[in-house]
Amino acid sequence: MYEEPYKWVEAVGNRRTYLDEQFKEGAPVVGVTCERGILLMTMSKGTPKLYEIYDRLALGGMGHPADLEKLRFNLLEMAHVEGFNRSASDVTGGRLVKYGMAPAIKQAFEEVFKAPFIVKILLAELGQKSGKDGFLTINYDGTFEEKSQYAVLAATSAVEQKMAGYLREQSLASLADAVGASIRTWAVGDRAQRRALDEGEGHDEAGTGPDQQATDSETLYAYLRRCIAEKTVECALLDRHVQGPSKYRALGVDELKTLLPNGLSPSLL
Repeated sequence: MYEEPYKWVEAVGNRRTYLDEQFKEGAPVVGVTCERGILLMTMSKGTPKLYEIYDRLALGGMGHPADLEKLRFNLLEMAHVEGFNRSASDVTGGRLVKYGMAPAIKQAFEEVFKAPFIVKILLAELGQKSGKDGFLTINYDGTFEEKSQYAVLAATSAVEQKMAGYLREQSLASLADAVGASIRTWAVGDRAQRRALDEGEGHDEAGTGPDQQATDSETLYAYLRRCIAEKTVECALLDRHVQGPSKYRALGVDELKTLLPNGLSPSLL
């Protein structure tokens, strides 16, 4: 009888180990604010990772496509029911996460005889005014954080910290600045994840080894050219200058060609 709580704690620990393994090869997601609105960026091998949720809300995710799709559908339904029963202004990222998404993910994680959601989620919310934009990130165990200027998802918290540290030093004023900073930050995270995989469990994922200094632009662009040859670029904008209630739009190939730095030529979903 007295062993049961300890068995539960052990089972939860095993789930963390299992879930951490599932994200090692996942594609990072980057969200940044700029004068134009909120930019979300990632790369993938064909399965979309960025979605519109509601008028001023967008989602970026990493993890199992089926789990991500299920949670996306739940968010869509929750947002539209809330908007219908109350008003569009009542549909906020904080409300959807705190009263809907995070509790559901936490419950699935802690019910050790059921499968957890293999997901990490970034929810972006465009404010009514510039400077009021925000992000919420949700981990696979239901814990969430609120952020303002930028947010990232990656395989581990150490990689996320490295990406955030790089992003903190970048200019995010214009849309072109945001696109350039986002794609370089994505490269910082993806390189750190690849290096951790190559060097095994003993690798310091925070990047304190010789690779720490390899974040100069040319090194990152060279890495990105290899990635673009194998993956598709996914880029979406919550554009505060778009007329009408829905502010979400995907950036097309022609527009991205003018925004991507250093001659990067994208392939897009």
